[in-house]
Amino acid sequence: MARRLLALAVSATALQAPHAKAPTAPLQATATAPAKTGPTWDDHVAIPEAPDTMVKGVEGNDSMRRKFEQMLREAQNKICSAVEELDGEGTFRQDVWERENGGGGISRVMAGGKVWEKAGCSLSVVYGSMPQEALASATERGVDRAKGMEPGERVPFFACGLSSVMHPRNPMAPTMHFNYRYFETDGGVWWFGGGTDITPAYLFEEDMAHFHGTYKDICDKHDPEYYAKFKKWADDYFLIKHRGETRGLGGIFFDDQNNKSPDEHYAFSKECVNAVTDAYLPIVAKRKDAPFTEQEKEWQLMRRGRYVEFNLVYDRGTVFGLKTGGRIESILMSLPETARWEYDHTPAEGSREAEILKCFKTPREWV
Repeated sequence: MARRLLALAVSATALQAPHAKAPTAPLQATATAPAKTGPTWDDHVAIPEAPDTMVKGVEGNDSMRRKFEQMLREAQNKICSAVEELDGEGTFRQDVWERENGGGGISRVMAGGKVWEKAGCSLSVVYGSMPQEALASATERGVDRAKGMEPGERVPFFACGLSSVMHPRNPMAPTMHFNYRYFETDGGVWWFGGGTDITPAYLFEEDMAHFHGTYKDICDKHDPEYYAKFKKWADDYFLIKHRGETRGLGGIFFDDQNNKSPDEHYAFSKECVNAVTDAYLPIVAKRKDAPFTEQEKEWQLMRRGRYVEFNLVYDRGTVFGLKTGGRIESILMSLPETARWEYDHTPAEGSREAEILKCFKTPREWV
């Protein structure tokens, strides 16, 4: 999140520990741990099952918070069930956790499936405060979100998001990522963000037309300007700058959306996240049993290496999670179990690998 928060697999913030005071007398000082002044990345507490809600209250300013959380929880159930059904063997392990100051998460990860080597889908509900630079890393216009704050003053916030990455075994089946999120600051500023994108190792134009077409139809339904704008946003955001190539073949990406009513933005986000199964799973069903060579598997692993590079160097959600004391296992859930880096690899001219690399170098239109 990912402009993927997301993945918004974060929780409340980590505050810097104060410096220890010097001992008052030689040989009499006792070693003590630094005073804990706020939540840290490792202070989440596992709980046996998810409560009805992780949102504090359901009235007033919290109404969209509760509504968005409930929508994402329903989407998480739907998507995970559909993925398990298509896999046929793998099941999601669920971890539920909470934080002392409120919020928590539901992380689900499938490892060792028949179709998916690794698939994750994680919900986070976050209360906390963050440095203004962390807010800037989470949004296109972070400086606007901190108006009225003194320099260095932390920004109290609420965030709720659902983030997912799925890595199939078969190199003919693409990786998919999505993240949908809602932010508020205590000052009453709010915005929506999200998107769904696809990362194939091999090009099947009909698959890309199906994936992009699904989201174009949704975009056109809500705003005729959305698809062109959000498709370009995805191409620009998922760029591995040091490689001069995109991570995958895009999709839609949007952030800072607050120019319409909250209900309008909510309706768009809801339709997008619930379209994941229609946009992605038919492609995997078509490609999961396709024959492939060892060379083609190695190329898939190299493209996964590019995926790792983007997520650890550029992904806004990863940066945000680390800056705000997020749960590490949830933040790094997006990484594949296996990847490959081959020194100075160049695909043979005219090969299928060279064909898709051209698409990574120069994004194109699919619908």
